[in-house]
Amino acid sequence: MNRRTFITLLCAGTVFFAAPSARADDWFDFKAIMRTLQNFFFPPPPHYDYDPRMIRAAEIAESHANSHQTWLCWKYVKNALVEARVINRRPKTVSAKDAGTELCDKFGFTKLPIRNPNRAPVGAVLVYIGGDASHVELRTKTGFVSDFISRTHYPLPLSGVYVKPS
Repeated sequence: MNRRTFITLLCAGTVFFAAPSARADDWFDFKAIMRTLQNFFFPPPPHYDYDPRMIRAAEIAESHANSHQTWLCWKYVKNALVEARVINRRPKTVSAKDAGTELCDKFGFTKLPIRNPNRAPVGAVLVYIGGDASHVELRTKTGFVSDFISRTHYPLPLSGVYVKPS
């Protein structure tokens, strides 16, 4: 929607509210305008087609996770991906910072154009890199999981969000 259409809709809404005696269906479809305004201010998250087994991997990771961090995030994510049969063998990399590269090169994953971890689809693999530290986790319906469960994403810069196309 361009700026002119938005201003026209906003003005039409103002006229509607300023003229309470007029019936809504005589002027325009009020619900359609409200949906348009909602999508303009709060766009729906993008939809990505990816392997539904990735959602199962996130559920498996949740069932195996600890209540606290054990510093074995990549091991737990690898185990969940193998157990859910998203990948057929364990990745060989040791460091979490190399997870995205190996998943793309050897297992057919795709890096999504997402910069905010909270916008990642459920089941996506998120890789974080900062200084010497790195972390990898899976997106869940209620938060994030690796070797531990968290409602908030890991506090390092996001390197990439990866999914396996279906």
